[in-house]
Amino acid sequence: MAKKTNQARDSVPAISDADDLLLGEPLPEAERIAALEQLRQQVAACTRCLELTDHRTQTVFGVGNPMARLCFLGEAPGADEDRLGEPFVGRAGKLLTRIIEACRLKREEVYILNVLKCRPPGNRAPHPLEAANCRPFLDRQLEIIRPEFLVCLGASAAQTLLNTTASIGKLRGRFYRYRGIRVLATYHPAYLLRNPSAKRPVWEDMKMLMQEMGIPIPQ
Repeated sequence: MAKKTNQARDSVPAISDADDLLLGEPLPEAERIAALEQLRQQVAACTRCLELTDHRTQTVFGVGNPMARLCFLGEAPGADEDRLGEPFVGRAGKLLTRIIEACRLKREEVYILNVLKCRPPGNRAPHPLEAANCRPFLDRQLEIIRPEFLVCLGASAAQTLLNTTASIGKLRGRFYRYRGIRVLATYHPAYLLRNPSAKRPVWEDMKMLMQEMGIPIPQ
């Protein structure tokens, strides 16, 4: 996680995390698939958050390529995701797919997941204890997949992962590191649906990502 400093928690996180890298050799694809399935079953059986357990239709684990270089991390499932069991399948999910394709990638080439694996009632923001209860699942997913890059979609995902209260406006536009993963924060697709003018800064963030990943930037 972001290395602790003497700065206030709402400051921009430190970049270096050399003392908190993912350890061990990356798993081959078949073993990653098996490990993710085992973890998915553990998530499905989880009852740590009673309110979420009582209101969920099902858990929403994650979807995509277990060998992905790039992950997209959201906040929590919404109504469509709770119904279908897959992250980012509503209007915001369709916009995320277009963003991924604009980066010259396909949705099935990346891995998409959320901080929470259950839908909060009324689509409210996750409570800190809920995020803490789900954190071991998130960290284990990242340990299995070993992405080189991760994009946090929205303030809640970025603040949770990087342990900060800094606004998304302050966090975007630069890279951070989380356990050796290069992390970029940008606006959530749902925010773009409400505020189309924010699409331009998101595209600037994606161009920065493509440059670091070695993907030619469309002209």
